[in-house]
Amino acid sequence: MQYEKPSSTLPVAVTMGCPAGIGPEIALAALSKTARDVPCVVVGDAGVLSSCIKKLGLDDIHVRAWEPGNAISRGDGVINCLDKTRLSFADFTPGQPSKTTGMASYQYIIEAVKLCQSKQAIAVVTAPISKTGLNLAGIPFPGHTEILAHRTGTSDYLMMMAGERLKVTLATIHVPLSTVPDSITKRGLLKTIKLTWRTLSKDFGIRCPRLAVCGLNPHAGEGGMFGDEEKRLISPACKAAREEGMDIAGPLPPDTVFYHAAQGKFDAVVCMYHDQGLIPFKLIHFRDGVNVTCGLPIVRTSVDHGTAYDIAWQGKASHESMAAAIMLAREIHENRMKSQA
Repeated sequence: MQYEKPSSTLPVAVTMGCPAGIGPEIALAALSKTARDVPCVVVGDAGVLSSCIKKLGLDDIHVRAWEPGNAISRGDGVINCLDKTRLSFADFTPGQPSKTTGMASYQYIIEAVKLCQSKQAIAVVTAPISKTGLNLAGIPFPGHTEILAHRTGTSDYLMMMAGERLKVTLATIHVPLSTVPDSITKRGLLKTIKLTWRTLSKDFGIRCPRLAVCGLNPHAGEGGMFGDEEKRLISPACKAAREEGMDIAGPLPPDTVFYHAAQGKFDAVVCMYHDQGLIPFKLIHFRDGVNVTCGLPIVRTSVDHGTAYDIAWQGKASHESMAAAIMLAREIHENRMKSQA
């Protein structure tokens, strides 16, 4: 997909997420404050946003209707909204996912993707949704990534958690820990390494990315004493990547590699399983981390947290991750265009 030249009139499409979660309030806060210099439109429900404004006493924010092709209204406190549903509190209850909220969440995602595919938006930034809500609505996808991959016809994709000091990608994601060793293959790991490297180069503008690859076992196997996955699978994948000209270090001991990455020695760390990467990442970037979907033909970033139903519609949720996701989405878009120049 070709990207247009930079234009202040093309917005970032921010999905509202689950109406019953914290999506509405963090979208309002981020767009009215930290990310106000980036043209944005909320793909969601104007009535829900207005109700959230009233409930939280956000008198300095107001919602304006927006339609594709129209100019984005600018100014402090102005929230542009592509109104796709007409929900009321008779349809949902804050803090409780349902069939209705699941279907609404799905509609917002689809419309945001359409905006990017028709070149009426430069990126999709997603607020959190509920897997339970999607399931209740009969949506045959477990989450954003799978929906986006399906709608864009993408087969090779992965999740990157990105922050200023640390970036991680995962060789396996939502699988039981007991199945991780059997889920890792040389071919699959090499694909993850290559896609991570390309993302850093194309989306983050890093000319010669430096990647660290974690071992699976303590001390990266200690020469086979604590497991042989490093010798059989991880080392061969690293070697194959190096033979293709990539700067790859590994497999490295997981208990030290994140320190060195956070100090700037590596641009990203390829991890073997979910918690191996996300525990150190969230220790450093708990409030401002961003979830990036690598490999898509459109730009997609997201908050790195969930719907937080326990504090939804209470004004307690931090909008920092949403603001960071919006800013990074614009940066990735600009880097992609530079790479095509």
